[in-house]
Amino acid sequence: ENEEFMRASKLFVQTLREFPNDAEAMSHKLLVRAGYIKKLANGVYSYLPLMQRVLTKVSNIVREEMNAAGAQELLMPFVQPAELWQKSGRWQVYGKELMRMKDRHENEMCLAPTHEEVITSVVDGIFGSYKQLPVNLYHIQLKFRDEIRPRFGLLRGREFIMKDAYSFHTSQESLDEEYENMAQAYTKIFKRCGLETKMVQSDSGAIGGSVSHEFMVLVDTSVGENDVFYCEKCGYSANSNHAVSKLNEETTDGGFSGLETVDTPDVRTIEELSKFFKVGENCILKAVLYVASFADDAKGEKVPDMPVMVMIRGDKEVEETKLMNAVGALEIRPAVDVEVKEYLGAELGFISFLGSADRNVRVLFDNSAKGMKNFIIGANEPHKHITGYNFSDIRENDIKGCEPEFVDVSLVKKGEKCVDCGESLNVTRGIEVGNIFQLGTKYSKPMNALYTDENGKTHPYIMGCYGIGITRTAAAAVERYHDDFGIIWPLEIAPYHAVVVPVNTNEEAQVKLAEEIYQKLLNKGVEVVLDDRADRAGVKFKDADLIGYPFRITVGKTIAEGLVEFKARSCDEVLKLTPDEAVEKIAAAVAKLK
Repeated sequence: ENEEFMRASKLFVQTLREFPNDAEAMSHKLLVRAGYIKKLANGVYSYLPLMQRVLTKVSNIVREEMNAAGAQELLMPFVQPAELWQKSGRWQVYGKELMRMKDRHENEMCLAPTHEEVITSVVDGIFGSYKQLPVNLYHIQLKFRDEIRPRFGLLRGREFIMKDAYSFHTSQESLDEEYENMAQAYTKIFKRCGLETKMVQSDSGAIGGSVSHEFMVLVDTSVGENDVFYCEKCGYSANSNHAVSKLNEETTDGGFSGLETVDTPDVRTIEELSKFFKVGENCILKAVLYVASFADDAKGEKVPDMPVMVMIRGDKEVEETKLMNAVGALEIRPAVDVEVKEYLGAELGFISFLGSADRNVRVLFDNSAKGMKNFIIGANEPHKHITGYNFSDIRENDIKGCEPEFVDVSLVKKGEKCVDCGESLNVTRGIEVGNIFQLGTKYSKPMNALYTDENGKTHPYIMGCYGIGITRTAAAAVERYHDDFGIIWPLEIAPYHAVVVPVNTNEEAQVKLAEEIYQKLLNKGVEVVLDDRADRAGVKFKDADLIGYPFRITVGKTIAEGLVEFKARSCDEVLKLTPDEAVEKIAAAVAKLK
């Protein structure tokens, strides 16, 4: 019965000639064009049979390795009551990505973007004694995040499939052990999916917690979400919203003597200033104004937006996630011209912190500004800058207490030095496929989820959480492995291992031999498609490359010599082999997976 569904004429797939118009990422373009996914709504896709086979394989690899690492699988609800989120405090602070709604009884609910609250409530009351801990529970479940700009197909969709695991402990040491255990399991999972990953330090974001790492697939396309900075020498690696560096030793003394206000007509950008004053960009202290939005306060009342000014060295850029964390904001965005006028009474290109204490603007100085002398700042007056400024020139009405608040909010640049060993940092793009967090008591404490220790005392659980994007891992594999002709699936997660193509379906001998090879492959446990369609051979070859079957056996005119053509998708070489040799070659490769 089963084999009938492995014939191309029966396969539920339609390949397209053109790429979809709305696709930017190569994985998005190829998955639509090769008939793996079909868009239903913005950021929401149907996973067609080929895709479902890939996702099942990724899920099974995840299951096997999680089970081997001692975790237990359960399944938690996709629709969650607001009261759980109110208990943890996240109902107020989780942004618009949280899809909120009411049921017919007017109870507030949400679609799960994640499951920390639910798992905490599940464990509470079931495992209440220290003797039952630690425990690690996971599920593979749908998630929904109402992304403002879903893009890149399955890389940033609104609905997606994720594995998330949560561990519960009685001590930090126990959490550290499990964190390491999960890091090793993750490395194995991605390796089995044919993906090389880098474990990088990262920002905890909306999940919270102290220590966190992401597993990034390094790609050479522009689709990676984050730049990953890494050091070849000592192995330091972090994504851009977490990376730190030592600035290169260089003079940041502008060489101006004494304060002077200079007319700078229409000289607004750092580049223009650098040319105008004939100094390096690193001798200019740049002001960037942002507007920060915050979560509602404890009473549920709206906290007003706040202007935040960052003073940063002219040759550096602000890393906005670092800034968001530094001020504890939910969201942050650059101020527009009207807001610059409103908050500072000045115009863009000439602003600075002068007089900002009276205007209720919070001012942060990036660490890159430390050590600057005799530098240039905006005068907060149209078409004027001040030269020869020093930190000792700060007055009470500029910053409260005259003390600059230094923080790290700058984006690391390639070539800056590693903080651990001093070597130059490299940069590449990465797609996050997994992450691990140490949550501590962030959820158990507010939700009053407690265990009893050996002395009968209660404590909140110490928690860890570990996520893997199932749909995202599949898309990352396509992003990493493709060529001009289509997808090149790693064997372990390919929808089928091989395709058998009779060149001419009117030639009885070709059809007969193709059937025999197909049966032999099936008998050896190979997942195989027989392309029995009456199309031209060129069409079948194109589809085979586009869909990305790892192996192809072509049954054509060479059968007169007792030979078939064998081709691996990952290389250009076509071999002429006997049918049995071709079958053996594929069977041997597949046997290695088991």
